[in-house]
Amino acid sequence: MLLLLLPALLCCAEAPATAEWPATPPLQAPAVTSAPAPSRYAWLPKGRYLPAQTVAARFAPPAGYQRVAVAEGSFGQWLRFLPLLPAGTPVTLYNGQPKDRQDVHAAVLDLDVGSRDLQQCADAVIRLRAEYLFSQNPDQVHFHLTSGDDIGFRAWYSGTGFRVTGNDVRPTPRPAEAPTHASLRRYLDQIFTYAGTLSLSKELQPTPLARVQPGDVLIRGGSPGHAVLVLDVATQPRTGRRVALLAQSYMPAQQMHVLQNVWDETGLGAWFYLDPAADRVSTPEWTFRSTELGRFE
Repeated sequence: MLLLLLPALLCCAEAPATAEWPATPPLQAPAVTSAPAPSRYAWLPKGRYLPAQTVAARFAPPAGYQRVAVAEGSFGQWLRFLPLLPAGTPVTLYNGQPKDRQDVHAAVLDLDVGSRDLQQCADAVIRLRAEYLFSQNPDQVHFHLTSGDDIGFRAWYSGTGFRVTGNDVRPTPRPAEAPTHASLRRYLDQIFTYAGTLSLSKELQPTPLARVQPGDVLIRGGSPGHAVLVLDVATQPRTGRRVALLAQSYMPAQQMHVLQNVWDETGLGAWFYLDPAADRVSTPEWTFRSTELGRFE
């Protein structure tokens, strides 16, 4: 096994979960008034996007909370209107088998996982970020491999691929093609193979938990490591407390799913209270340090 592959293949392993939580100031940003066009979710067959089956439609903020404002066209707005599969859908693995634990999810994203064991935790975050950038401008899509090499989609579809030999990554010619969604998926499968939590963690800017916003990532880079995406954030105006909807894939590769707050004792449902004064952020299958929050530039 290539040393370069280790962070991609050993993305996740179970870590103990604990729970605790109290207060943070709200984020100010331009308000968003409408959902992105269905065409912004390019992997869906035409006509399949249902406004009533989205993150925003399915998950209202808890009583006394309101969603933070997000800018029109932002990653946060795009995530807020991601399509979901019908309520009660189980999480399945890349091979069609059910995930062992069916008690940790509140919903399943309507997002294909592929037929190979590739789209694990960090890869699912990369997938959604790539899909968002593709919907804005395909030429903005680029990611680093674990080696540190920056692989842009534009160069890839224009005829410059890469070859991995040991720990060396070298450019190699490949057939040029149009920047279609199908070519994006082929590009991403290569990125998933040679990237992981370690490379993704280096692409993100450390962000205080008190300033969490949609699109941020809870991440621990390494082997094992894990990544959980912040889909949405709501605040309690009276206290400034902030709660978040979280989503993950896991190992082996599986459908990305909205996490259920399995410790919910305060009516939060699928929302998680993110306490900047706590040392830990607990999720059903991983516990992060409170300093392990990052943001795409």
